[in-house]
Amino acid sequence: MQVQLTDDWVLRSLRADDGGALAAYFAALSPESKRRFQPHPLTATVAEELCAAASSTALRLVIDRTGKIIGYFIFETVMSVHEATRYRPFGHALETGKDFLFAPSMADAFQNQGLASRAMPHLLGLARQSGARSVVLMGGTQATNARAIAFYEKFGFQRFGGYQTEIYNHDMRLELVV
Repeated sequence: MQVQLTDDWVLRSLRADDGGALAAYFAALSPESKRRFQPHPLTATVAEELCAAASSTALRLVIDRTGKIIGYFIFETVMSVHEATRYRPFGHALETGKDFLFAPSMADAFQNQGLASRAMPHLLGLARQSGARSVVLMGGTQATNARAIAFYEKFGFQRFGGYQTEIYNHDMRLELVV
């Protein structure tokens, strides 16, 4: 997948040669952004491993301009027991291959700049084309992250309870198939 978002920025699939750029992206995230986005360790080693071996269960995409990554998005097709258990009381039986976990992130300097909003229709279209009936935010959204909650709600995500860690996390899900 490759989509031109602006004259400068492209949404595309993560490539085998992106290890250094992805590692630089992880390193540049602020401590606050790292606390809000942790689908896996955000280290150079993990960046190289993710790029070197294509995942059979995850779609990974980036927003890029000539080798500089400023956005990183994961669609995981294997449903975690933890996520599925939290949605069950709301009448949602989440299933592997039908309900995708979504972990989006943007570089601090590019948050609230509109690029993620330009990317979302393409990302959600990719999930639909890949057979998803819904998209579930991986780990939910921290209640203190009002900008992210407003962003997801703008695209139709709904809140379904949540859970407490050191802070409260809202579970959020978007139905793709009605």
